[in-house]
Amino acid sequence: MGSIPVTVLVSSDKTIPLLGFGTAEYPFGTSSETMKDSFLHAIKLGYRHFDSAALYQSEHPLGEAISDAIQLGLVKSRDELFITSKLWCSDAHHDRVLPALHKTLKNLKLDYLDLYLIHFPVEMNPLWQQKKLRDFCEKKGIHITAYSPLGAKGTLWGTNLVLDCKVLKEIADAKGKTIGQVCLRWAFEQGVSVLVKSFNKERMKENLDIFEWKLSQDDLQKINQLPQRKGFPGLQFISNEGPYKSPEELWDEEIDLS
Repeated sequence: MGSIPVTVLVSSDKTIPLLGFGTAEYPFGTSSETMKDSFLHAIKLGYRHFDSAALYQSEHPLGEAISDAIQLGLVKSRDELFITSKLWCSDAHHDRVLPALHKTLKNLKLDYLDLYLIHFPVEMNPLWQQKKLRDFCEKKGIHITAYSPLGAKGTLWGTNLVLDCKVLKEIADAKGKTIGQVCLRWAFEQGVSVLVKSFNKERMKENLDIFEWKLSQDDLQKINQLPQRKGFPGLQFISNEGPYKSPEELWDEEIDLS
């Protein structure tokens, strides 16, 4: 397995690894005691892009892992890592952003983040391919990171639809790969960076094995024709008293709720 490819972010000239390690689990904080060891193992395997958030309760153990990785010589400096964290909705007010960011930096024991996002996923996988959004972002020079690339099975915001997809299973079996690897390779071939979360050591290694093979044009055509359905409609954020009174207003597009 070679090193993870990177791409240059037009907005900053920084490079971002195209495969990142997600840190969200559900319920949040379930593995807090063992998270640091998982993150350290990920660094040993070659992951350099880590995606955290205040909501995930993963910032503190990630910060500990980064400190240990530098002390152990797994990385020469913090600059070798691309660290993302996120501002949760409740802190998205003009007087709460800086305190939230300062708390995040303290949790991570860092002087800076490579990327700080307003927290809400733009989800992307073979069953929700985001063609409209990807076209818009490409025209504007905006880089996309794909979240829930395997459908986030077992979480509040995920479904089993991706991993249970018969077409993806047929492609995976023919390739001698897993469905997860096919999904990650598909996202990589769309030119986005992709985040995958697993604290299982074998799957962490397996998820890195997506760069030395390709999907065929026939595979891509089959995936392109898959019926589209968003995994997380975000109904919890819809209210007649709030700014978003329908899923269509929240996402600025039609959402299949069938």
